[in-house]
Amino acid sequence: MLKVAILDDYQNVSQEFVDLKKLSGKYEIKVFSNAFNNEEEAIEQLIDYEALLVMRERTKISSNLINRLKKLKYIITSGMRNKAIDIDAAKKRKIIVSGTDININPTSELTWALILGLARNLKPEIDNMFQGYWQTTVGVELKGKILGLIGLGRVGSQVAKIGKAFDMQVMAWSENLSLDKCKELDVLPSSKEDLLKNSDFISIHVQGGDRYKNCIKLKEFDLMKKTAFLINTSRGSIVNEDDLIIALSTNEIAGAGLDVYDKEPLPQDHKLRFTPNTLLLPHLGYVTAENYSIFYNQMIENLEACVSGKPIRILE
Repeated sequence: MLKVAILDDYQNVSQEFVDLKKLSGKYEIKVFSNAFNNEEEAIEQLIDYEALLVMRERTKISSNLINRLKKLKYIITSGMRNKAIDIDAAKKRKIIVSGTDININPTSELTWALILGLARNLKPEIDNMFQGYWQTTVGVELKGKILGLIGLGRVGSQVAKIGKAFDMQVMAWSENLSLDKCKELDVLPSSKEDLLKNSDFISIHVQGGDRYKNCIKLKEFDLMKKTAFLINTSRGSIVNEDDLIIALSTNEIAGAGLDVYDKEPLPQDHKLRFTPNTLLLPHLGYVTAENYSIFYNQMIENLEACVSGKPIRILE
């Protein structure tokens, strides 16, 4: 019987979206709800498994892990892109790697929850309401403010459209910015420096990886307005966390809304948990019932297709 591991089901909800009991006669399935402490633990726990069903960019599927899991045949990820998987190492082992569809709108929607939460001080006001206080802060309006987007791809474009609906001025920068896309969305193309200097809200929507690693450091925070807010729903590595903590602690910027971090889950004693003017979420960007239904059902479809010798949704 094929041994299948479902990884990183933090909330233990996979069985709410797909009936694993129906598959018990064909597969031996185990759900791992907790993140592994390190790669050695992951290898030890997964050594006998032939298929890994992984949530994108949670557990790192490195070349070392791939090469040491001698029985591994299939890696199936949520989404059609997962930089945490060493695709080349998998190919060398002739391991099939496949993905699923994904709705991108939840991330853009969550971006606006963070922007609005920061603008109107929702976290302190909610906390203070439970403490018996009334109206303890003064918020800011979005209309007429400048929204700077680092990245104008699929998610950034959706965020831009909503910004225009709020009657904000929207500008964008990335290393491969499309001027045609800027024109289509009525977004002002900008240099990185001008965007950082002029924006009231700066929202990050570029991919992770080496190109944008540490894209925002101390020198970038120095360029920002002291009233500016930084929002990151993309990848934690894009913002240097140590420098962000300094910028928040010294009021170099007004605040930050974060859904992604260098290390996830974020350690309980991480300094970000104790910084002022922050709105922190536990990487909820794609975590919706609609997306999870797509992920887990298509993962099983992919698994069945692999076992039948006709794999689908292959990642190259």
